[in-house]
Amino acid sequence: MIKSMRYVFAFLATVIISHSAIAQKKELTNDQYFKNNFKGITQSLPVFKKWVDDSHFIININGKDSLVDCKTGKSSQVVSAPVEAGGEKEAPAIVTKGTDIYLKQNGTETALTNDEAKEVNPTLSPDNKYVAFTKNNDLYTINLQTKKENRITKDGSETILNGYASWVYMEEILGRRTRYRAFWWSPDSKHLAFFRSDDTKVPVFTITDAPGLHGVVETQRYPKVGDPNPEVKVGMVEPEGTKVVWASFNEKDDQYFGMPYWKPDGSSLLVQWMNRLQNNLVIYDVNVFTGGKTEFYNEKQKTWIDLDDQGGRLTFLQNGTGFILQSDATGWNQLYFYDMKGRLVNAITTGKFTVTDISYIDEKKGIVYFTAKGLENTARNDFYRVNINGKNMERLTLGDYNNNINISPNGSYFIATYSNVNTPTRMTLMSNKRNIIRDLGNSKGDDFDNYNLAKTEIIRVKSDDGIYDLPLKVTWPVNMDKSKKYPVLISIYGGPNAGTVMDSWSINSNQQWYAKEGLIQVTMDHRASGQFGKEGVNYMYHNLGYWEMKDYSTMVKWLVANGNADAERICITGFSYGGYLTCYALTYGADVFTYGMAGGSVTDWNLYDSHYTERYMGTPANNAEGYKTSSPITYASNYKGMLQIVHGMIDDNVHMQNSIQLISKLQDLKKDFEFMPYSGGRHGWGGNKGLHYQNLKTKFIYKNLLQKDVPKEMLR
Repeated sequence: MIKSMRYVFAFLATVIISHSAIAQKKELTNDQYFKNNFKGITQSLPVFKKWVDDSHFIININGKDSLVDCKTGKSSQVVSAPVEAGGEKEAPAIVTKGTDIYLKQNGTETALTNDEAKEVNPTLSPDNKYVAFTKNNDLYTINLQTKKENRITKDGSETILNGYASWVYMEEILGRRTRYRAFWWSPDSKHLAFFRSDDTKVPVFTITDAPGLHGVVETQRYPKVGDPNPEVKVGMVEPEGTKVVWASFNEKDDQYFGMPYWKPDGSSLLVQWMNRLQNNLVIYDVNVFTGGKTEFYNEKQKTWIDLDDQGGRLTFLQNGTGFILQSDATGWNQLYFYDMKGRLVNAITTGKFTVTDISYIDEKKGIVYFTAKGLENTARNDFYRVNINGKNMERLTLGDYNNNINISPNGSYFIATYSNVNTPTRMTLMSNKRNIIRDLGNSKGDDFDNYNLAKTEIIRVKSDDGIYDLPLKVTWPVNMDKSKKYPVLISIYGGPNAGTVMDSWSINSNQQWYAKEGLIQVTMDHRASGQFGKEGVNYMYHNLGYWEMKDYSTMVKWLVANGNADAERICITGFSYGGYLTCYALTYGADVFTYGMAGGSVTDWNLYDSHYTERYMGTPANNAEGYKTSSPITYASNYKGMLQIVHGMIDDNVHMQNSIQLISKLQDLKKDFEFMPYSGGRHGWGGNKGLHYQNLKTKFIYKNLLQKDVPKEMLR
């Protein structure tokens, strides 16, 4: 902390001393500010397109494709060769037109379906012989050779979903990228696994909007905390079969199922099971022919285990000797090597750092390439390799930068795209021996050093209890005057393991304009943001809101004491979980935060979905006090600043009910606030309503923080 304070004081002093030198630099013009035009200051990087083989790749430079030889670093322009007659056949692809699906191959399209019902999530089998999809909540396949359509299930209805996920499973477990798909081909294409969800007991939530004469009404099966969840069965079936083999689970049990994994040879299905409390994960090996199951892996934690891994928990070795498992059971996400029977062989990585991804596994040499943050800096991603036996770990990236990595097919080379807050993004080709082969691009323009740009830096502030060095990313006002106080705008999301402070380069017109206008712009991460592993995130257990606000308040007080922040003009803004924390800051944290802009906010965790909320909070039955103290509504009487509340009227994720209940409480207390509903808006919205929302926030910032009229150029 002392070092960080000295750094800031030194920076401020330098600004004052070198004012005359800075004045000689060019100021940004309105064209640059309002059209996001930084030509000459920054420039585009090449676009990586693909690896051709282990030592050649294609990048696009100024609109032209170039083939780069990794061994020599030399490049040559790519010339597309004509496709010879009688050459290799084009791989089949599935396209959707209207409500039907078509097979596209060798330049022709063939209709596979022709009916009024909509086919959803058409997915090719790995051998390209079948396509699976859902229709009217039943699972179907089509044989692409015979064009025969096979109806796998026949009980699909409004509440029975075969191969189509219930809302809470899509949102919280399988992920939005699945688009509700809940079926998975085996690697050998001989079987389909799928979820059958029974939503009958899941309560219905009614959503209304205002269009037309009688308005619009939507209904949604949405389990809130303590409500019955969907009853899920796990089925397995052959591509043209009608006999479904059900995994031997009791669908009436209070449980969850994560995305299943097929074993690489398709011989059995690994099913992730979790209890309702979400503190015990068991992976079962399920027999594809009988549905019988045996325990394959079992993990318990005192708090919770994340189930929504979206396919990253297990990585199988192609040689069939075992798999790599990721787990944060020690308090930090690490890698472990298991044999194919689910027995631990050894830990691959250990320590107080977070493995973020497995990039490549060299099975012949027994080396794992991975990215991680926290070994050098919790706000930077670096690239490493380690022997699969856990020995000889080595950092491969260089310098104090945050890195994105693209590794060659056999791991001999990698492209590092890297930056920090003071260094515009660069791209470099390196060998796995840490040798730089060739610099591929630099986004720093020739005119960069000639402009008076706002300064951004990462600052660390010691937490109140002295345990954590909390990170802030601060963009300071241009030509900052040490004798003045400046308003602060804090942009956050803030949820568990959802940090946003990374030591990386960024520049945009809003950032630079507001710095010119005299606004201190901040993002900050609390102890449970993921910066400090699961060890830090665990603080949130049964206690959402408290630690975030404690750490945020500590950092704001530091800015007031050391960064020329005006304690009367501290604004926090966020959407979704960030909206929740904004509302909490203006109520529970009202002695520190004076202004807030909250969008799509949870205001009482009783009102959010079962899986997400209970993971952290338990239920009102076992954590009644936690639900009370985590709600902004509980502390509404403390509110004394100005809060702008916005919500989409048909938000099906965080229902507008949340904002309305907080508003009702503030009205009962005769408190002033701002409220703007958006008709047709879900959990976010675009178009002119999106521009209206941006203008709304701009006007709020000028009125309350900058305390002057909005320039017309700022309104869209």
